[in-house]
Amino acid sequence: TMAQSKALLVLENFIGGKFVPCSSYIDSYNPSTGDVYCKVPDSGKEEVEAAVKAAKDAFPVWSSKTPLERSQILNKLADLIEHDLEAFAQAESKDQGKTITFARTVDIPRAVYNLRFFASSILHHVTECTEMTAMGCVNYTSRAPVGVAGLISPWNLPLYLLTWKIAPAIACGNTVVAKPSEMTSVTAWMMCKLLEKAGVPHGVVNMVFGTGAKAGEALVCHPDVPLISFTGSTLTAQRITEKSAPHCKRLSLELGGKNPAIIFDDADLSQCIPTTLRSSFANQGEICLCTSRIFVQRGIYNEFLKRFVAEAKKWKTGNPSDPTVNMGALISKEHLEKVRNYVKKAQAEGAKVLCGEGVDSLALPPDNQKGYFMLPTVITEVKDESCCMQEEIFGPVTCVVAFDTEEEVITRANGVKYGLAATVWSSNVGRVHRVAHRLQSGLVWTNCWLIRDLNLPFGGMKASGIGREGAKDSYEFFTEVKTITIKH
Repeated sequence: TMAQSKALLVLENFIGGKFVPCSSYIDSYNPSTGDVYCKVPDSGKEEVEAAVKAAKDAFPVWSSKTPLERSQILNKLADLIEHDLEAFAQAESKDQGKTITFARTVDIPRAVYNLRFFASSILHHVTECTEMTAMGCVNYTSRAPVGVAGLISPWNLPLYLLTWKIAPAIACGNTVVAKPSEMTSVTAWMMCKLLEKAGVPHGVVNMVFGTGAKAGEALVCHPDVPLISFTGSTLTAQRITEKSAPHCKRLSLELGGKNPAIIFDDADLSQCIPTTLRSSFANQGEICLCTSRIFVQRGIYNEFLKRFVAEAKKWKTGNPSDPTVNMGALISKEHLEKVRNYVKKAQAEGAKVLCGEGVDSLALPPDNQKGYFMLPTVITEVKDESCCMQEEIFGPVTCVVAFDTEEEVITRANGVKYGLAATVWSSNVGRVHRVAHRLQSGLVWTNCWLIRDLNLPFGGMKASGIGREGAKDSYEFFTEVKTITIKH
């Protein structure tokens, strides 16, 4: 009805410092109720064209500002988001389905920190210089921003991963056209309202909302966008690579993972079990760094499994705005169906589901009956070649299997196409280093999970992506280097 559509939140693109209505819109759902609650612009070529033009026009002025001036603006934006932290957290939770607790303690604080981190790091980069005394020459490097950066961010950590790209891009002096996921665009739109107040000049940050197939494609194919930074699926990344190849674009691709946790028999289970529950089920398992293959040494396999399943059953799944809940709703009806199908496939292959999907019943409040909820699910007796052990499920599903030797578990952990993150649990320091060196993985955590120093490289090997992000790595990606030789 008309009254209903009036109550819906309607987002607009943000181009050249102004909110611009779009000719057509996409429905965005509240995952915890299953209702449409927001209309997102269905942008395409035309909108992207306008945004790229605005970004191009803003580039000369923005790129000639000093790093300190850009730093102050980034810090101001961070302060403004932090001031509205609760409103951002509520919006992120409602839009994405994650718990209010997770949005409040992880997503929004990290988005604020991303801005502050790059506001600081941009002040500390140095260029290289060499002397060639015999030739009477000095060589030095100089770095300059590249131009308009195309940034495409996913739906699992919406503002967190968007700011992880916007912050380094604009800190380095580039201007930006960003396309957040059409399923989670609200916090990006809210941030646009703060840009002017933060002192971000018009056109420096442009936001074009819409689908990957339409808006994303137009951005990737635009000849005036020399860099694309993308976080999302390997499949989409292949398309981005093909489409951008004729333009020789610079790509940073952070893709999926099928991350192993390796638990040796000398692991401290009092630390390992709560952390491995988080690494399996935090944010509904919708984090590219989640562990979904848990290898446990045979000596402690039964004890681990018993304790792990008992703790998983204590996790409360329900209304994301309830502060006592551990797990909210999955992003969409289609995604929930996809995750459930993996569990069905495992069962068809003879695997055992020890808790969660199809085993335990889920009691939901009346308003959440149509939401996209699923319980933490633990699968065992599953073969390494099973799709549940090979493909990224991206939901609250984890497989627990036994292993005997160090050599064997390294081979099995490496036996997937992905190589993003791994966790190792052991109190033997020699073993920890040996195993960490041999795992084909961009990140290895030992006796912990998801502890990140943003100075250091973040990214994956194999099908988990191309390039790294972090203080130095993002700076190198978002700048063009030049070597200058002077004979004196």
